[in-house]
Amino acid sequence: MPESIADRTRVDLHVPGEGGWREALRRVTHLGVGAHADDLEFMAFHGIEQGRSGGAKFGGVIATDGAGSVGGEADLVDRRRAEQRAAADLAGYAVMIQLGLSTAEVKSADNKLLRADLGEIFGFARPRVVYTHNPADRHDTHVAVCLRLIETLRALRPERRPEKVYGCEVWRDLDWLTEGDRVRLNCGRDEEFSAKLNGIFRSQIEGGKRYDLAVIGRRRAQATFDDPHGADAAEMVTLAMDLTPLVTDLSLSVEEFTLCAIDRLRVEVAGRLARMGHA
Repeated sequence: MPESIADRTRVDLHVPGEGGWREALRRVTHLGVGAHADDLEFMAFHGIEQGRSGGAKFGGVIATDGAGSVGGEADLVDRRRAEQRAAADLAGYAVMIQLGLSTAEVKSADNKLLRADLGEIFGFARPRVVYTHNPADRHDTHVAVCLRLIETLRALRPERRPEKVYGCEVWRDLDWLTEGDRVRLNCGRDEEFSAKLNGIFRSQIEGGKRYDLAVIGRRRAQATFDDPHGADAAEMVTLAMDLTPLVTDLSLSVEEFTLCAIDRLRVEVAGRLARMGHA
């Protein structure tokens, strides 16, 4: 029987408000599950904003300890953990759980730790909406987290599964998705707060990656380039795949589901070239 996450010294359980982490998980309505500290702030800002608006509570789960990333100084793990805690405090998360797993543990399909941890978390949490990485992301650790999460949600009883599961963009923009596949998550108008939240992660920014600027730039670009014929419907947008069918229909293959989205893009491009009389 795997030990509880509360018994592992490398796990960080942070509750910005009152009560224990299990009670806090029960209050969560929107839950982000990411690979690294800062992933949630970059990809799940839609849920974070819902949690700040009242009537909803955002919670976060980060799988890895963040070792080996850009800016790899000796105390990077401790520094990234502290930054993630600070982000949770600033945005008023109900709970922030950092599992502290190594990248190798997360990427190994045979390693049962992440599966067990997510299973324990969803034993208490019943979020309506879950945000995670998308299966077409080009970062191996991101895809591994996505796959383990889908396995966990599929194992839940149907009445305990979330209403919506979104696979969000980080290491691959999702503007290539066709109109029917593209989900637009409105990230609101508060660019100042978003910039402040992103700016907490100095360990990455100072290492030479201007994530703080790039993330907001992407959100604004996705809002503007969404529709070539209409005015912007939002100021900031994150694009996502709707992964809910993978959780509700256990016969669906994640690989086939993802490749079918790519095939629909191919058909769309081929059709447009044919209509325009390509050479």
